Amino acid sequence: MKCAIYGAGSLGTILGAYITKAGIDIELVNRNKAHTTALKENGAHVTGTVDFTVPVNAKFPDEMEGPYDCIFLMTKQLLNAEVVAFLKPMLSENGVIVTLQNGIPEPGVAEIVGSNHTIGCVVEWGATLKEPGVSELTSDPEGLSFHMGKMEGITDEQFDLAKGLLEKMCTVEVEDNLIGARWSKLLINATFSGLGTVVGGTFGDVTENKDGQKVAIRCMNECINVGRAAGATFAPVQGKDITKLFYYKTPIKRAFGIFLLPIAMKKHRLLVPSMLQDLRNGKPCEIDAINGVVCEWGKKVGIPTPVNDRIVEVIKKQQAGELPLSPENIRLFDDIVANVK
Repeated sequence: MKCAIYGAGSLGTILGAYITKAGIDIELVNRNKAHTTALKENGAHVTGTVDFTVPVNAKFPDEMEGPYDCIFLMTKQLLNAEVVAFLKPMLSENGVIVTLQNGIPEPGVAEIVGSNHTIGCVVEWGATLKEPGVSELTSDPEGLSFHMGKMEGITDEQFDLAKGLLEKMCTVEVEDNLIGARWSKLLINATFSGLGTVVGGTFGDVTENKDGQKVAIRCMNECINVGRAAGATFAPVQGKDITKLFYYKTPIKRAFGIFLLPIAMKKHRLLVPSMLQDLRNGKPCEIDAINGVVCEWGKKVGIPTPVNDRIVEVIKKQQAGELPLSPENIRLFDDIVANVK
């Protein structure tokens, strides 16, 4: 068995460290020279809610040699066409690419390598790359999970191989409703990663702020309305039906949802949005693959998305240097909160 994590950044470094710690050889591939060199020389240091260091098999992309039976894809979606085309000839005859990316990436990956080589996986935990070779786990160890689902043509053998590797880190929930799981994760990312980036803070800076809560609950409602209109049945997240908890049609139910926000996100309150990490590092973020997907589907199904539209607008201005990464940006949603019940 030969396996690799392509895009071993904040999340991939931690996943690779856990799998390696369990005694399995897995390549951690990243094109960042400083980070990959640090991994080669010092191993992967996982900090935050846990703390351990393990020697890892780190490589640059040009050092990869196939065939690979399993490649976990953990890069941003921005370069998927180029990256997946690069990886395709390195797959073994029954090799799979497991995409752990944000948004709904499976159709695009399958278009290049085939659905019989594509598995989708939703990551239910967060991390921050602190320095080269050092990644901080920002979620409570008791709140870690993966949700994985097959695409057409994937065999039990292929699926079980990928599942077994991920289980070296935490629980893997098998999703018959992969698209529903993707929409559930998209809802969480659009709301908390989106707004966390807007205010330049963590998930907790959104859920524990009264003004942030008012925008967040409306963003969640928007995502649920769009997803349902698109034909998705939202999958439970770590055993909880988020649509029952946060969807509302009355002011009383909306107030109840706001009350639940800090409780529901308690284990992930320290999570720093990946989009915010990108902007802080001067990199383009994947806003179009997160909130932008909600806006795109909203147009397709005829559901207005004013909150997500504004989040996209604000983050693109931040990316262009026209707005700061500041808590005061939540004031840019005052008009929407006043008009969107």
